Amino acid sequence: MNDIPSFNSYIEKTIKDNWLLDALTDYKGTTLQYHDVARKIEKLHIMLEAAGIQKGDRIAVCGRNSAHWAVAFLATLTYGAVIVPILHEFNGEQIHNIVNHSESRLLFVGDYVVKTITPEEMPHLEGIFNLPDFSLLTCRNDALMHAREHLNELFGHKYPNAYRKEDLQWYEGTPEEMCMINYTSGTTGFSKGVMLPYRALWSNVDFCQRFLGNHMPKFSRTLSILPMAHMYGMAIEFLFPFCSGYHLFFLNRLPSPAIIAEAFKEICPDVVVAVPLIIEKIIRKRVFPKIQSNVFKILLQMPVVSKKVKERICQEVYAAFGGRAYEVIVGGAPLNQEVEAFLKSIDFPITVGYGTTECAPLISFSDYHDFVPSSCGCPVANMEVKILSPDPQHVEGEIVCRGLNVMLGYYKNEKATRKAIDEEGWYHTGDLATMSTDGHIFIRGRLKNMLLGANGQNVYPEEIEDKLNSMPLVSESLIVQRGNKLVALVHPDMEESKQMGFTQEDLENVMEQNRQELNAGLPVYSKLQAFELQEEEFMKTPKRSIKRYLYK
Repeated sequence: MNDIPSFNSYIEKTIKDNWLLDALTDYKGTTLQYHDVARKIEKLHIMLEAAGIQKGDRIAVCGRNSAHWAVAFLATLTYGAVIVPILHEFNGEQIHNIVNHSESRLLFVGDYVVKTITPEEMPHLEGIFNLPDFSLLTCRNDALMHAREHLNELFGHKYPNAYRKEDLQWYEGTPEEMCMINYTSGTTGFSKGVMLPYRALWSNVDFCQRFLGNHMPKFSRTLSILPMAHMYGMAIEFLFPFCSGYHLFFLNRLPSPAIIAEAFKEICPDVVVAVPLIIEKIIRKRVFPKIQSNVFKILLQMPVVSKKVKERICQEVYAAFGGRAYEVIVGGAPLNQEVEAFLKSIDFPITVGYGTTECAPLISFSDYHDFVPSSCGCPVANMEVKILSPDPQHVEGEIVCRGLNVMLGYYKNEKATRKAIDEEGWYHTGDLATMSTDGHIFIRGRLKNMLLGANGQNVYPEEIEDKLNSMPLVSESLIVQRGNKLVALVHPDMEESKQMGFTQEDLENVMEQNRQELNAGLPVYSKLQAFELQEEEFMKTPKRSIKRYLYK
């Protein structure tokens, strides 16, 4: 552990090296340069010190992605306190629970979140900051209030000759020291607080810099779409680019496909990081309609011109993501096989990674040159991965891993920690997979989602859903078990159905045809016995995974 650099030294170095360059921009809003970030961090440090915040005290932040969200996060780490990121999609009760459970002393909130919380429900909080301007919305600490009211005066007194690079002397921290408690989005009740040490953040950023950063221009641009409170978005869209001196743009509004497409076109990011839902919607709504004409289909069957046609299609898809990205990285859930196969057929630079909050988050990843369809890459540096199976190549088993990325445990939950991390340090992911001889991992599904067929056969609902989601008028689906029967809950593509003038009876006929065609290619024990139409979209976690437990 002694040879692991201080993670906070990465933050300090990138600010010094890029002092006058653009750092953080709120999309269609203001821009902070790296020296502006440093000044704001230092001013927050002055307030934290005045409030009596000690090293290791918890500070929570909850709001939409923004430059000030990033500043609050960086200021907490470089002060030596423990950051508690909270997903802004959580309701007031969930936010109260996390603030209280983590024993946070301060809370930073955005405009959207402030309307959902009740300060009286968080009695131990000493102050609530407004993220847009760092004003105090609630204060129960007189010294903190005084410091906020006289902040510019205190800052000027501390740095009478202006604030310079040489003044950056922040808390370094040790590799094994806890720096974050990240509460999982969770789909089975109250979230667990994942305790992450500095080494886990360093290891993830170091891997990204070595295996992704080498392919990107020095002054790259990135677009932060995923919630920064989620480890995937935080590590790949925030910490990696910031520590690399890039210019980060934050999509600080509801990420609809139209807004995302507009942002891609305007910003032209050098790498795209997304969850499958975003990729699939862009491909299905903006690309497939253009290329599924009879003319295109005929041309693709002609060997003489098919290569040029595919190149043109690839350019169309590339343009949809801004036209400059080295590669498009998908994570958080498997990519639909139809979409994946299409992107690979046109040689589009797509790749899929895999991870968990407990590993901050990376477990496996491969560059698109080494990407194998249906896989989620190979184990990342600093991590060991194995499959608990007598024949990992052919018989699926649980994925377990250990290494620098693995958490310290669950906060105030020793029982859950012992269940997740065994005596040899292996973290049990709960995911089922096989692994090829060259290390590529192929996920079959979640251990807890696996269903048992009537004769005891294993049924993986995700595999059936992936096929069903590619069928006509199916927007999303969920396979559930009713007694010994498998039933498909289907949310149709209501927009397309409306355009075609379909009635409810028409929709039901289409879905019944889908069921019969799907069953023709499924083993007897995993055939669908019925379907049920869902008028509304399924309820989802912040990373856009369906909350399965609500539909069992």
